[in-house]
Amino acid sequence: MAVVTQWTDHRTPLPPLLARVRDRSPGLGASLLDGIVAAVLGLGSCALLVMTLWISSPYPDSGPGGALRVAASLWLLAHGVDLIRTETLSGVAAPIGVTPLLLAALPVWLLHRAGRDATDREDVDAEGGDAPLVPARTAWCGVVAGYLGVAAAAAAFASGGVLRPSWTWTAACLPLVVVVSAGTGVWTAYGRPLGSLPPGARRRLERLPPGVRGAMAAGATDREGRERLRVSVHAALAGAAVLLGGGAVLVGVSLVCHGGAAQASFLQLTEGWSGRCAVLLLAAALVPNAAVWGAAYGLGPGFVLGVSHAMGPLSTARPPALLPPFPLLAAVPRAAGGPLLWAVGAVPVAAGATVGWFVARAACRDREQGRQAVWSAARTAGAVVVAGVVCGVVFGVLAEAAGGPLGAAELARFGPVGWQVGGAAAGWTVGVGVPVGLAVRAWRLRGCPAQERPVAEGREGKRRGWRVVWPRSVRAPRVPAPVTPVPEPAAVRTLAPFADGPGDGAWEDPDLKPYEVLSGEVDPFLSKDPGPEPRGEAPPAPGWTAPRSAPPPEEP
Repeated sequence: MAVVTQWTDHRTPLPPLLARVRDRSPGLGASLLDGIVAAVLGLGSCALLVMTLWISSPYPDSGPGGALRVAASLWLLAHGVDLIRTETLSGVAAPIGVTPLLLAALPVWLLHRAGRDATDREDVDAEGGDAPLVPARTAWCGVVAGYLGVAAAAAAFASGGVLRPSWTWTAACLPLVVVVSAGTGVWTAYGRPLGSLPPGARRRLERLPPGVRGAMAAGATDREGRERLRVSVHAALAGAAVLLGGGAVLVGVSLVCHGGAAQASFLQLTEGWSGRCAVLLLAAALVPNAAVWGAAYGLGPGFVLGVSHAMGPLSTARPPALLPPFPLLAAVPRAAGGPLLWAVGAVPVAAGATVGWFVARAACRDREQGRQAVWSAARTAGAVVVAGVVCGVVFGVLAEAAGGPLGAAELARFGPVGWQVGGAAAGWTVGVGVPVGLAVRAWRLRGCPAQERPVAEGREGKRRGWRVVWPRSVRAPRVPAPVTPVPEPAAVRTLAPFADGPGDGAWEDPDLKPYEVLSGEVDPFLSKDPGPEPRGEAPPAPGWTAPRSAPPPEEP
């Protein structure tokens, strides 16, 4: 027993490097585990879906190993990695770069959750309180390293299948998606700070020229500027959501109008129920892509269906004859102009009006405090311009991610062009949002007082939800004159039985009865100290004078 105890007590110490890393980076192991779990969950979801379709297929092309490689390739495609199809009819490898945006939402969400959970641990410290947040750099590096380790293994495994990942796109897109998604999760765990700068950023800021350094420092500490930036970002996201919704509506209307062609292409692709389910799942995963394409069509630039076929509301080109048979591609409009042109133009107009309304509502949030608390017209217009630029950047990135190659030669480019769609979104948003924002701001300021005024007595009214004070009733408040307290006269309980008139002959003490004087119990010529004043008796008036008493009689 002693030998066992001695062996268990004297354990092999950790290497100095690992011990130093553990001491300096608490929570690194848990962050690595969170990144690995997030990658395994996303990869397992794709594998489960592909294996279910492979098992239900009556004519599988390969074994379970090939199905797992296809699942790994689809998981990498969800991160923006282009795939290369080696088995084609022409023998030339064909790239596949159209990323299903609905499928891409799964790894992005898992990475965001992993970064947030790795930073905000739900443990309890020794004292019973909540554990402190893990350092941002430690949590972020751990999640990124764990996720990229699993992704590298999946890419190496998928490189032996029919759909092989492109190593160039794997090295470029995969780390970018992982770094940004995990970073947003860590940023959310810390409360989305905007004003504070980390020490490294401060040191780099000190190396800049004085003018640039002062401008950046002022922007980092300006609370009003950060508030306008936050409002602009929220308005930009609202405008992008309206564009996506409008694009989805356009795609739905076009599918209804081209229902026969869409049904024929769906039946042409496959015959079995397992194949039809696969086509339906692929179409559902591509619905967000179709919404982006519809919004790009409404904005004006449209999208390309090949190298030399651009489709838009103002273009006269027709879709190419050799389009791949797919239900969503069958909904491409065949003609432009007429009522269709006016209908698609309502989508960007609605997005610009939404951005202007959001900014104007934030600008007039404190209008009850007077016009000095409301944003000026120039600041409102500037916030709308910033929101338009942000909306253009966001939608340009979405448009670039929604397209890509579907083959070689003519099919090398499919979908909207990112910079064209982003520029059109920014132009429409700014052009429509600025007048709408200024008009909504002016409408909300009707009846708003120029400055906050004191409310006069008896002359206030209610109008449109705030208090209105008429100018004639604004007066200086009355200040009461200081009241000097008058000392109360000393009460003298004297009795004047020999008085001539009612004023002089009144008994000063109402409690003293005449028979008490006549009987000799009380001496009427001696003054006595009065007792406490009776309760409820009012103090004497300022002009009150004590009644005159009779002079004392002479001694005999």
